[in-house]
Amino acid sequence: GHGAPVPFGAVGELYIGGAGVARGYLNRPELTAERFIRSPFVDGDRLYRTGDLGRYLPDGNLEFLGRNDDQVKIRGYRIEPAEIVARLCEHAWVRDAVVVAGQNRAGDKHLTAYVVCAPEAGSDEGDGGGLAGALRAHLSARLPDYMVPAAFVPIAALPLTVNGKLDRKALPAPEDDAYARAAYESPQGAVETAVARIWAELLGVERIGRHD
Repeated sequence: GHGAPVPFGAVGELYIGGAGVARGYLNRPELTAERFIRSPFVDGDRLYRTGDLGRYLPDGNLEFLGRNDDQVKIRGYRIEPAEIVARLCEHAWVRDAVVVAGQNRAGDKHLTAYVVCAPEAGSDEGDGGGLAGALRAHLSARLPDYMVPAAFVPIAALPLTVNGKLDRKALPAPEDDAYARAAYESPQGAVETAVARIWAELLGVERIGRHD
C-alpha cells in the first residue's frame, strides 16, 4: 500500500508503466495526481495506479484478485478480502470463494467466507463444521488472526448478477455450523448458563458452549 514491491506470491496493487501510459485524465487534475505517479524505478517514467489487486503465480502469470476498493476495516485493521480468498483457494477443498464483511446482532463487524467446494472435499467436509474447522486452521497458519473469517459457508456456486458481478444480497446468512468451534459442551452452573445465553443472543447463534 506504499508503492513498494511485494514478495513473489503476495497480494499487491497493480501499477502499469512504460511508453503506453497516458498523460492523465482530461480536465481532472486531482484524479490525475492520485492515479499517475512518478516511477521510483525509472527516472522520468510514470506509473498508473490501476486500483486492481493481483499476485504472481508460481508459473509467472499474474492472477487478478479484485479491486482495491473492496478493502474493509475490522477491529481497526484494514483488510483486503482478496488476499484471504487467495489463501483459501490454496486449500485442496476450495474451488472458488468470496469473503465479505457483515454485522452480527450486536452491530459488530466480522468476516464471512463463502466457499465453493471442490470434489475432493467430500460430503462430510463440504457441509458445516468440518469445513469450517479445516479452513480456519488453514488460514490461521498463513494469516494474522484478524484476517481469519468468523464463519465459513459452503455454497454450490457464487451468485452473480445479470452483469456478471457478485450478487451479495443472494449470499445466505451463516448457520450455526458455519462457525469453527471446539466440540460442544453445555454450560455448567447458573453463571456459565447466563453468560452463554447472553453471548448466543449477541452473536445471533442458537447455542454457545462452555469452551466457545
